Amino acid sequence: MVFISLLNPLQVDVTMANCLGFRPPSTSVATVFRSPVLSSAAVLTPSSSASCYFSISCNLQSTKAFAVPRRNLMALILSSCIFSQIEGNAAFAQQSVEFREFIDTFDGYSFNYPKNWIQVRGANADIFFRDPFVLDENLSVEVSSPSSSSYKSVEDLGPPEEAGKKVLRQYLTEFMSTRLGVRRESSILSTSSRIADDGKMYYQIEVNIKSYASNNELAVMPQDRVVRKEWDRRYLSVLGVENNQLYELRLQVPENVFVEEENDLRRVMDSFRVNKLSA
Repeated sequence: MVFISLLNPLQVDVTMANCLGFRPPSTSVATVFRSPVLSSAAVLTPSSSASCYFSISCNLQSTKAFAVPRRNLMALILSSCIFSQIEGNAAFAQQSVEFREFIDTFDGYSFNYPKNWIQVRGANADIFFRDPFVLDENLSVEVSSPSSSSYKSVEDLGPPEEAGKKVLRQYLTEFMSTRLGVRRESSILSTSSRIADDGKMYYQIEVNIKSYASNNELAVMPQDRVVRKEWDRRYLSVLGVENNQLYELRLQVPENVFVEEENDLRRVMDSFRVNKLSA
């Protein structure tokens, strides 16, 4: 919004609040505009505040002669702010997640994962990566034992809906707690199947699990046992069968992070492949 006040001698104060996200430089810089119709230079000075305020002072010979240059000057200021905003948005849009391919030739699977994720050794999984900043965000791969499984197809698990129930039961078993006052809520969000470019069928399962616990589970009075939510996570699983084994890619992510990174996580899911081992 622009406010213009005319004083005598003519004083023009232009205030541009927020200015479409533009921020003036930290050091004061004066820009001088010279026009043949002005008796003196018009000085544009950014203020030191963070909200893009400009003060323009001009001594003019006549108000009529100032009409056209004033519009030109305002157009210049607005266009500068707009271009600054566009450049900032373009730079932000160029920031995209890079992926790296992981190939396990010994067990027979591959997938893409965010390049900045780090591998954690010693985890109870065939392979384990996690986000270096969001510690609850990770991926792992589970492979059934070749001596105790004889899968021919992922359809051996039944339809995707039945496979989803088995996956959820497995998660709840793993997260079983012996603490008093712990309660878990779970739901199956979606189940689906797809044929990948390798011609194999894969199941995709999405579940949500919330954990609640009392902050004082040993309290005698019920009002003293306040239940709070510990965590709220989404679990994404991709199931595939090859080499008579069941392969499962697992992604764990907090629900609030999933909203922001859904596209990247689905790219990881879609990249999962199971490969035939050479004899």
